Amino acid sequence: MLKEYDIDKLNPRPNPYAKELKKQITINISPTVIDYFKGESDETGIPYQTLINLYLVDCVKNKKKLEMNWV
Repeated sequence: MLKEYDIDKLNPRPNPYAKELKKQITINISPTVIDYFKGESDETGIPYQTLINLYLVDCVKNKKKLEMNWV
């Protein structure tokens, strides 16, 4: 093993998954929503944060639009 490496000679490649890396954010979600996804998590064995992400990804892929009816 060399003491020092020349980075320019290492033939770096771009990460093909870089655009899909998750970004940590802070978001306020109601306890009811969190409890719902935690319940789904218990049934599926998939972590609740992953379930929330999967649902949001599905919304993006299907270009779902928010429909709100105030009562």
